[in-house]
Amino acid sequence: MYYLIKIVSSAILILAISEIAKRSSFWGAILASLPFISIIAFIFLYEETKDLSKISELSISIFWLVIPSLALFLILSFCIKKGMSFYPSLGLSIVVTIVLYFIMSFILKKFSLI
Repeated sequence: MYYLIKIVSSAILILAISEIAKRSSFWGAILASLPFISIIAFIFLYEETKDLSKISELSISIFWLVIPSLALFLILSFCIKKGMSFYPSLGLSIVVTIVLYFIMSFILKKFSLI
């Protein structure tokens, strides 16, 4: 039952964002930019483990990994504005973001930040 609640709450959030974005990209962006998924993950992790150190580690890891994830939005917008169709733009954005995640992971390990 607990997994069903997780799945349904995540689906509702995604549905709400996509429906709101149809009417207003600005309000859809506001809703999408809020860290709902992180907050939900913190709550579920706390309820399942009561381990505050795990939540703290997850929180700082999310912070550092938001930085490379921002590239996805910039690259996607740039590619579409340059005339590339949606799926190739999205694919390129995802690939570059994954590469940036690996680079950030290397940097964070090198400086013992995670």
